[in-house]
Amino acid sequence: MSLLSSILEYNKKFVENKEYEVYKTSKKPKMKAVILTCMDTRLQELSHKALGLKNGDVKVVKNAGATITHPYGSTMKSLLVGIYALGAEEIIIMGHKDCGMCQIDADKVMETMITRGIKQDTIDTLNHAGINVNNFIGGFNDVSDNVFHNVDLVYNHPLFDKSVPVHGLVIDPHTGELELLVDGYKNMVK
Repeated sequence: MSLLSSILEYNKKFVENKEYEVYKTSKKPKMKAVILTCMDTRLQELSHKALGLKNGDVKVVKNAGATITHPYGSTMKSLLVGIYALGAEEIIIMGHKDCGMCQIDADKVMETMITRGIKQDTIDTLNHAGINVNNFIGGFNDVSDNVFHNVDLVYNHPLFDKSVPVHGLVIDPHTGELELLVDGYKNMVK
């Protein structure tokens, strides 16, 4: 059975048995916060448990490395929508130790792309068009620096309400232990 078939079969029983009822909540976050975190599989349930969160408590935005790659991209848009449309009053940027984006080898990723059918000409065209594919695929050198950078990027965004605290955390994906890097209450403008 394929992964998709397995998912669809499970889902049918899930809905028939009304198992969804325990997850019912509002589309607005109860704790009035948005978390930007990494898509790492180890954080899927651990991060919520380690932070004492339940379904519906916060909005969660996930991507590779908990990174804002463009100030007007989808990640920043999600954070702003969380504040202005969904009632969030705080933002948490949460990176994690042992992050794959800290160890990623962009050259190896591009080699894999080519092996899987992406033409070198396509990569060359993007590079000539001003899109540095190596930088686009690449990660960062230090998780803490990445969190500091993202907190700064959010806080200094021209569309950001500076009365909203932006916190910076690093979580251990093995134990759930948190390290506070930025206490957003200290930086917010009242």
